[in-house]
Amino acid sequence: MKFSHLILPAAGLAALAWALMNGVDGRAQPASGMLPGATPVVEAIHFPTIQAALDALPPAGGVVRLPAGTFEVGEPLRVSRGDVLLEGAGTATHLKNVNTGGEPAIRIQPGNLAADPKAMLWRVKLADMRVTGNPKSGHGIEAVNVNEFFLDGVTVSENGGDGVRMVNCYEDPRICNSLFTYNKEAGLDLVACHDIVVSANQFEENRDALRCVDGYNLCMTGNCLDDHLRDGVVIENTYGSVVAGNMIEECAGTAIILDRDCYGITLGANVIAHETTGGIDLRDAHGCTVGANTFTIVKRNALVIGPSSSRITVTGNNFSDSTIGVGAVKRGTDDLDASGITLNGTSDVAVSGNVFSGVTPKALAVEGDPSRRVLFSNNVLTDTAGDRAKLRDSRVGENLEDGAPRSAGGR
Repeated sequence: MKFSHLILPAAGLAALAWALMNGVDGRAQPASGMLPGATPVVEAIHFPTIQAALDALPPAGGVVRLPAGTFEVGEPLRVSRGDVLLEGAGTATHLKNVNTGGEPAIRIQPGNLAADPKAMLWRVKLADMRVTGNPKSGHGIEAVNVNEFFLDGVTVSENGGDGVRMVNCYEDPRICNSLFTYNKEAGLDLVACHDIVVSANQFEENRDALRCVDGYNLCMTGNCLDDHLRDGVVIENTYGSVVAGNMIEECAGTAIILDRDCYGITLGANVIAHETTGGIDLRDAHGCTVGANTFTIVKRNALVIGPSSSRITVTGNNFSDSTIGVGAVKRGTDDLDASGITLNGTSDVAVSGNVFSGVTPKALAVEGDPSRRVLFSNNVLTDTAGDRAKLRDSRVGENLEDGAPRSAGGR
């Protein structure tokens, strides 16, 4: 063959040059033209069921791609091998769980888990799909004994159990860029997981947003939580964790709870807004820091440190009402009040460098048994306690939601 007689496009010339430099000619290529070592993508559209497509994966794993469409799921879709990516076409791929016996839409676990409870899968990812259920269905997605589990760009809604439940997903689970809404239990339920990243997700109107129990090293950052029917973030028997940079608003219960021997946890730079029952409740927490949070119009119990908690640092926080300057408040008179800190029989607590403005009844309240070794210093208190009644009477006519103009975008 005379190469001078060939006319090739630029891409073809580049490929030919690579082949010549690497001593490869056409006779050395596989007959199929496939890249050596590659595993073909399993296109679920060519199979009678999604489970059949999953079962077509080789033991080494691979990719199953779901087309757009609504697919009813009567029994759990089973992912039982590792190194698997199950991906859809965004929310146009809708897995609708029609099971009414409490089963999940997707179950990810080792195929031999019943015979070997210590069996583990490695590296399973779900991406770009929507999973919904019904009041009698189970969890949306259930993962058991899966290391390096990755959830990205998944919407999980209206399930009868948790949106996503992960049990013993010990090594490096990552839950990112996903949406959890209207699930009857928690949006995300983490049991005995380790080195957990939960980032850039949105949670709305689940019972609880996130529960982390018997775990280690939760890193929950940059999430938005709104309108939960009970609590926002519940962490129990977990240590070495950070909950930071989250927006938590209007939970019917408490925004953040630490309970059952939590220790070494930082709650920082969160905005905790318009909670009617409680902001942060340290029920059983030790060696923890509450810092640089903004508690805005948290009507009761903005921060409670209970008798089973000790060695707590509280610094750089802002406890405030909806004052916007020039003697005006943003919210209606029924939203005027904000609250401060309550100490209940705790010990070894440092409260410094905080601002308390417009809180009632006190910036710092002491209840129950006496608290011991408490430092309360270098804080700013303004417009608190006894001044609130006079303030309420004087501000009613100035309230921006009682007839005066409101600024753009404000509540």
